[in-house]
Amino acid sequence: MARKACGRFNAAMFITLARNLKSAPLAVADDPRWARIVARDKSADGAFWYSVATTGVYCRPSCPSRRANPANVQLHGTLDEAKATGFRPCRRCHPDGPSLEAGNAAMVADAIEQSEEEPSLAELASAAGRSAGYFHRVFKAVTGLTPKEYAAAHRAARVRQHLEDGASVTSAIYDAGFNSSGRFYEKSTGMLGMTPTRYRAGGAHEEIRFAVGQSSLGAILVASSQKGVAAILLGEDPDALVRDLQDRFPKARLIGGDPEYEALVARVVGLIEAPALGLDLPLDVRGTAFQQRVWQALRDIPMGHTVSYAEIARRIGAPKATRAIAAACAANKLAIAIPCHRVVRKDGALSGYAWGAERKRALLDREAVSPEAMPTANAYQSSQD
Repeated sequence: MARKACGRFNAAMFITLARNLKSAPLAVADDPRWARIVARDKSADGAFWYSVATTGVYCRPSCPSRRANPANVQLHGTLDEAKATGFRPCRRCHPDGPSLEAGNAAMVADAIEQSEEEPSLAELASAAGRSAGYFHRVFKAVTGLTPKEYAAAHRAARVRQHLEDGASVTSAIYDAGFNSSGRFYEKSTGMLGMTPTRYRAGGAHEEIRFAVGQSSLGAILVASSQKGVAAILLGEDPDALVRDLQDRFPKARLIGGDPEYEALVARVVGLIEAPALGLDLPLDVRGTAFQQRVWQALRDIPMGHTVSYAEIARRIGAPKATRAIAAACAANKLAIAIPCHRVVRKDGALSGYAWGAERKRALLDREAVSPEAMPTANAYQSSQD
């Protein structure tokens, strides 16, 4: 009898039960975010806020105030949610503005950008009044990059700009803050995706492999340099995507029709059809230091969640840079891999998306669905068929 009853408890019932458990409210004391509040984790600032009913205030996770009883605490995913409680902002942690650590990180990021040479970690930490280890940890939490990675990205952007402006390779090297050409050439290919001479020539003779496939969201083009995937483009017309790729790499040698490479497109299509599968591919991310900070923050947004431009700005320590955040999202040429579709307006409404608002909505809807209900990733069809 028991076996028969168990048999009636089929897979669909398990899925329903799992969804109900997922939607059930989690006690604050059992929520992983509460542990970060207890630890006064500064790296959690900007990720969420909490309010305390007995004191009538809302705080950031690192607030130094006396720990509240979790039974009186409510957690909030955005600052607007915290404000909607009607409580006042805490006078100790000032949750409405950037945290002290975010301010320090932003200040030092600016110092890196103004410096002619790459400052040492000790010099950066001293400028912020922190130990080297602590500063390194906080800077990465706020900007998404280590100080060394941030400085390297900024210098790479300066080299690219000088080369694009027509400067000689030698001038570009020293104007970007490199002390010797030897140190630059050790990193030049990884930094530029090609030799500096070739980059100065507009990427002449750089090989870009690509393939076009079909997904439920329309045509998709994936292109790679020797370093990694350099572009993922979406659209209706495959020929238009190829022309777009040509515009982005005007002097590169484009190589298409490779059956082996088409298998990689299938993996990207699989990510579109079933986001829970994930995608682990090397990327060739080309952008300014600021753009890379934004794009790293986008990659840190969990699947199934959205954030506002203002929240991304707070997370990277640039609370007034919402327009620049939007511009960085628009400049992203790695659709899906760098999930700019997870950024929405402050009121939750969809904002602009380079590949169309309908695709943005479709991607968000799929990411919000539980993995059990996801379609299988079998929708790939080569454009060569």
